Amino acid sequence: MKSAMQKLSCSDTALAAHREINRTSRPYPRDSSLPERFEYWAARRPDAPAVVQGGRELSYGRLNRLANGLARTLRGRGVGPGATIGVCVARSPEMLVALLGILKAGAAYVPLDPGWPDERLRYVLDDAGSTWVLGDRPAALAQRLGGAVCRVLPSWAHTEAGEDTNPPRRSGPDSIACVNFTSGSMGRPKGVPIFHRGINRLVHGPTYGPMNAHSRVLQITPVTFDIATWEIWGALLNGGVSVLYPAEPIRLSVLDKVVKDGRVTITLLTTALFNLVVDEAPEALETVATITSGGEAHSIRHMAKAVRTYGPGRVVNLYGPTECTCIGTFFPVDEPPREDAPLPIGKPIQNTRLYLLDDAAERLCEPGESGEICLAGDGLAAGYLGLPELTRKHFIHRRVDGVPERLYRTGDRGHLLPSGDVVFDGRLDDQVKVNSYRIELGEISHHLNENVAVKRSYVTVRDRRGERSLVAFVVPAVPDITPEILRAHLAAKLPRYMVPAQIYLCDTFPLTPNGKVDGRALLAHFTDPQGASAP
Repeated sequence: MKSAMQKLSCSDTALAAHREINRTSRPYPRDSSLPERFEYWAARRPDAPAVVQGGRELSYGRLNRLANGLARTLRGRGVGPGATIGVCVARSPEMLVALLGILKAGAAYVPLDPGWPDERLRYVLDDAGSTWVLGDRPAALAQRLGGAVCRVLPSWAHTEAGEDTNPPRRSGPDSIACVNFTSGSMGRPKGVPIFHRGINRLVHGPTYGPMNAHSRVLQITPVTFDIATWEIWGALLNGGVSVLYPAEPIRLSVLDKVVKDGRVTITLLTTALFNLVVDEAPEALETVATITSGGEAHSIRHMAKAVRTYGPGRVVNLYGPTECTCIGTFFPVDEPPREDAPLPIGKPIQNTRLYLLDDAAERLCEPGESGEICLAGDGLAAGYLGLPELTRKHFIHRRVDGVPERLYRTGDRGHLLPSGDVVFDGRLDDQVKVNSYRIELGEISHHLNENVAVKRSYVTVRDRRGERSLVAFVVPAVPDITPEILRAHLAAKLPRYMVPAQIYLCDTFPLTPNGKVDGRALLAHFTDPQGASAP
């Protein structure tokens, strides 16, 4: 339809600036599936290590055989193309066997976190339409999922010997490889289906750092976090080594040992972890050749210290949403950034294009003009699972410079510098990043307002010297409600990282002149870290 391929208006200057930054085309195996690329390396380097964790090591050949065995088991239970399989397995070589086995069966994997409340686990599996879930604690998981339609299969459901023969290819580059769930503003998480091609585009021929058969990639983020997509497949699709952090909370002394013993060459750390390492244990990364970081806006102080510590040519700032398969732009930080200017998010990575559009998404912005960051290219997700209206809102079609483009509207604002680098200017909505987790504040408010003891709620972020935390304000409907009761209510429905650190009770909310809740006034008034009623 005509409205589906609207032509963007633009000046010659705006068009020339966008043409320059979007010269990102590079050859890569765009017509291959993930199992094809892994099997390519398994055939050529069967004895080379594919994954190490402490004293454990699996070669490419061994990992391939185990994944083949699991794929056969899954196919025997009717799993095939179009199926989605939950994965609730601790970080381990068995986790990688599970992911590969699911893909080799032609299905897509749905990462799960055992720390999620039972209600969220059941919702994600139901929303994804999962018929099976692989778990390393199957009995306990089955009990938690009581009432869910899917069945639990032990993650070790394959013969110890595995199977030498690769299964027939049942997926292609346009098949869904995984479904990542992110926070949703309507009170429920939303699924983002990621293509095989999108992951191939992410990790082949990267502009942000070398990834090849000599790479040893740290895997430290939870598999439910989109960064794990880069960590896992960046190693296994390039013939490199996936160096797994233990399945335990992060301790800097352990991180130092894992990085050095595993001879890690490249990392992608969340902003929060990057800042912690730079502050308290910078020596943990001293042997790493390429240190990338992203997930939320970076602290200038921490970036400056990192560059002074590690030197030029090693630190890279990354930006990108899940809907663009993890990474959209990169900015090498080769000198300490200025205190009086924001750190750029840089230019589009390989086989990715970026456009800055006006609020109506009808015009390309001029250099220096703030607009919405829109991404295009092979990394774009399929949309939002079961949410066609939201998909149409955020994934739009425009004709740019005579070429049809499918664009993802990120909701982030930015502007172009004369260098062609993009600077992040903030959000258009109430989505936030806290400790690199993407959070829709509306999802937290939704669950607070569900409680009959709550009349109104307001959720925001407090920033103290770069340390960000969630804060909620509640006007109670009953006299005996407490912040502890409300936190317990949220903990039963939301992941721990979405439960506000403080909940304050108030008689009413102050308003701005235009009638909106005055969040700044609330933050300024309440200083008691334990939460208290307004005087």
